[in-house]
Amino acid sequence: MSDLPVVVIGAGPQGLAAAAHLLERGLEPLVLEAGSIPAAAVAEWGHVRLFSAWPELIDNAAARLLEANGWSAPTTGYPTGASWIEQYLAPLAARLGGRVHYDARVTGVSRAGRDRLVDAGWDQQPFTVHALTSQGRECRIQARAVIDASGTWGSANPAGADGLPALGEPAVADLLSYRIPSRSEPERHAGKHTVVVGSGHSAFNALHELEHIAAEHPGTRITWAIRRGVGDGTFGGGAADELPERGALGQRARRAVESGKVALVTGFRTAEIRREGDDAVLVGDDGRTLAAAGCVVALTGFRPDLSFLSEMRLDLDPRLQSPRAIAADIDPNIHSCGSVRATGAADLAQPEAGLYLVGMKSYGRAPTFLAMTGYEQVRSVAAALAGDHEAAARVELDLPDTGVCGGAGLFDDPAAVDAGGCCAPAPTVLSIGGRTALG
Repeated sequence: MSDLPVVVIGAGPQGLAAAAHLLERGLEPLVLEAGSIPAAAVAEWGHVRLFSAWPELIDNAAARLLEANGWSAPTTGYPTGASWIEQYLAPLAARLGGRVHYDARVTGVSRAGRDRLVDAGWDQQPFTVHALTSQGRECRIQARAVIDASGTWGSANPAGADGLPALGEPAVADLLSYRIPSRSEPERHAGKHTVVVGSGHSAFNALHELEHIAAEHPGTRITWAIRRGVGDGTFGGGAADELPERGALGQRARRAVESGKVALVTGFRTAEIRREGDDAVLVGDDGRTLAAAGCVVALTGFRPDLSFLSEMRLDLDPRLQSPRAIAADIDPNIHSCGSVRATGAADLAQPEAGLYLVGMKSYGRAPTFLAMTGYEQVRSVAAALAGDHEAAARVELDLPDTGVCGGAGLFDDPAAVDAGGCCAPAPTVLSIGGRTALG
């Protein structure tokens, strides 16, 4: 199989970086991207500014490949997703040239001539990767190894609090969005009521964009519904976050709530979404209802698409759907004190030898993945595939602390704080300007 390529699924930041590392190791990558452009998923949130600075967003092997062609790395500032593509990811994809194939959606991965039930000769067979082009043409590609860097962007969690779509959610799809709003496209929200569901960094960004829309369009109202109570971790790590712009995101959300620009609803777990005329009404599992909204922005996280890996022998954590070896470090139910260790090939290895889940997909349903985490992963995986096990085992990254202590905390008690992890002090209620009533 030494003459076969390593198939990389996804031409996003980690997929392109993986290709650069493989090339540097003398291995031939073949990148299959479902979109029509490099980093197609990033392009969908191109208006959002990243909280990582430029040096944390550029992979070392990718930089070396680009610099050999006269490229200079941006060194200061915090790019938007669009700038990240324009100044780094698109040039990297162009440098990789014909090794990147667009409009090629992977539909299945298996072993040539085997299904997952057959043991005889399984590991000796090359991988076979099935893909479908945008013109409907089917392709089958043999590979020595597969790096799945397809991310989770296309698999947003529903608004329903039980992990399934809320009652009525599919029927009101025209009134829902699972993407961060853009102030440059205010029509859907201007002069109307918008409900944001979710409590992570995407929700912080959504509130920030909606604030700008509200400032320019009188009558715009914003309600923010979260499932927990308000506590020290609700608005991120603030000044304690080692990524300052990440900490600032949460503090902007906090100020918006305290000023009354955003009405915060706590302990709200969506059970049903009803249509009332041109609006949607969210109903909680406790019977509470929110004011009718012209748009519901559901930003409740993502989950990995494992459908095209159904013939692969995987060992995944039953909760997170991440590689089992890294689950304890990233599980928000138990993870404490805001920092995680870097992960490499040994952590990501599957019973399916030669298959690796990297990037955001490696975190399964866990939040707060950083680009630098993925770059370290693909560096290690490329080294392992090249047989350099010493380099694969070496850790070349220290991850920044979020400044948030505690795991999932007191999820079922909306009156209590959510910083109830093993290293947190005894819970106390944090008042946010009295704005916990329905908006």
